[in-house]
Amino acid sequence: MTKTIEYIFDFAAPNGYLAWYPLKDIAARTGASLTVTPVFLGGMHKLTGNSPPMMRDADVKGKVPYAALEFQRFLDRHDMTRFRMHPALPFNSILLQRVLVAASGEEERQGLVEALLPAVWERNIDCGDVEAVGQELDNAGFDAGRLLAATQDAEIKAKLAENTERAVERGAFGIPTFFVGGEMWFGKERLGQLEEYLSGGRL
Repeated sequence: MTKTIEYIFDFAAPNGYLAWYPLKDIAARTGASLTVTPVFLGGMHKLTGNSPPMMRDADVKGKVPYAALEFQRFLDRHDMTRFRMHPALPFNSILLQRVLVAASGEEERQGLVEALLPAVWERNIDCGDVEAVGQELDNAGFDAGRLLAATQDAEIKAKLAENTERAVERGAFGIPTFFVGGEMWFGKERLGQLEEYLSGGRL
């Protein structure tokens, strides 16, 4: 039976960008299907007491520089030469996350991730600017008017909050988080373990 990888995702996390492309390759190699569950990272942090690593670890000698080294190693290993750290980090991603919730289905949702990840983490658009986001959607062939209007819909807002609360209830506390059935993995560093599991290896 085909396994499904559920990707708990928010555009606000740079590691969400880094994990996306290898994750797609893992799904292809293992024959797994992939689904994206949009959550609001700011809400997740509030619910769990978590915070961005550069803030959480700021007073730990050596930890932030080492994290930056590992981050760069990952970029180099996967030839992610177009990545640019967003100057507004940490930024509010709620507009983009509501756009994802408003997608007409999984195919469109993953298409939106494909279109908007480079806008955020390569071109560093203002993620709260409705016009800038709308332009990116138009350029990628999406119905920007429909998607942006839906971000103000009470049902869309409630669904994003529900996704976030549900992810936390299941054990998620940050991005990227992956679920296969009841099993959870956190972090781009766990992608190898995820692939091993999908390939029939032990946990």
